[in-house]
Amino acid sequence: MTTMTFRRSADAPVAVRVSKTAAARGEGREPLRHLAPNWFAVVMGTGIIANAAATLPVRFPGLRGVATGVWGLASVILIVLVGAWVMHWRRYPEEARGHGMHPVMMQFYGALPMALLTVGAGTLMLGKDVIGLTAALTVDWVLWSVGTVIGLLTAAGIPYRMITRHNFDPDSAFGGWLMPVVPPMVSAALGALLVPYTPAGQARLTMFVACLAMFGLSLIAAFVTTTLIWSRLLHHGLPPVGMVATVWLVLGPLGQGVTAAGSLANVAPTVLNKSEAAGMQVFSLLFGIPTWGFAMLWLALAVAVTWHARESMPFNLTWWGFTFPVGCCVTGSTALFQHTGADLFAITAVALYALLVAAWAVVAARTVHGVIRGNLLRPVHQK
Repeated sequence: MTTMTFRRSADAPVAVRVSKTAAARGEGREPLRHLAPNWFAVVMGTGIIANAAATLPVRFPGLRGVATGVWGLASVILIVLVGAWVMHWRRYPEEARGHGMHPVMMQFYGALPMALLTVGAGTLMLGKDVIGLTAALTVDWVLWSVGTVIGLLTAAGIPYRMITRHNFDPDSAFGGWLMPVVPPMVSAALGALLVPYTPAGQARLTMFVACLAMFGLSLIAAFVTTTLIWSRLLHHGLPPVGMVATVWLVLGPLGQGVTAAGSLANVAPTVLNKSEAAGMQVFSLLFGIPTWGFAMLWLALAVAVTWHARESMPFNLTWWGFTFPVGCCVTGSTALFQHTGADLFAITAVALYALLVAAWAVVAARTVHGVIRGNLLRPVHQK
């Protein structure tokens, strides 16, 4: 079976009814009307280019300068999208609420907190060279805090809505189901950067423990969801061609989980006693290396199924799934290299970063082209 089906309750068809009504009024020409939360994946995919470069094991001439420029670009895109989304909610509240009721589109509410977290971390790692450490810390604290709160809400709220508002068939699981539950993992990985800047004592300990708890929250939810996705692929085949790119999303929690474990181990000595900090170092390897191995297996599968479906895959915003998840594998490989010194991880990090940049160049160019033509700013039925 190559189609994905789901049964929806009486509340769910709102988005469909709104879309048909808009078409009847000729409102497809109003781009803000159809601005969905999946657009924040553009910020995620762009920001990870900068963040991964900042931690890459190999330093290339001019890399940090280029990475800082990409961070600036991601920041501008984030500001524009947040402003546009606020206007979207004010002008078209019915359509906006429809996105939250749609069984597929509501999954991408997880993109907003991850976009905030990505830009916030980039500000601390790269933006401090431009605006200074104090301002960079302030920006990162604000974006991390807001992104974490929204991410926790999506991690609990979207599954709750899936359980209470919809009835999904066995072939409904797809990579997008990971989007709402991954933000706490991103908060854990990037929150580790803020641990040393948190006041010593209970405040720092609370920050560390909160990050570790969010690591577990997202890890277990992601493993359960990945099992459903694996089962769906084996029993029902690939998702519709327009959603094949979502297979790559599984790499996100895997790579980010390895990154989080390594980052928390790095800052553990500033919070825990010597033996406990050493235990975190051991855990980061015992968890990180096997998880990295599974990520490489999934990467191979993702490449294979994408190649299999390449001639029939239409371009849409799910193609940004080729970027952020790969970037997470870059940062995860880098974290393992820092903790083991094994060249295997350094070589993998550089190779995956090259793949990430190539994928970003293609997807970004296609996105700009789609915006100029207006294809990406129309309701689905008009494409």
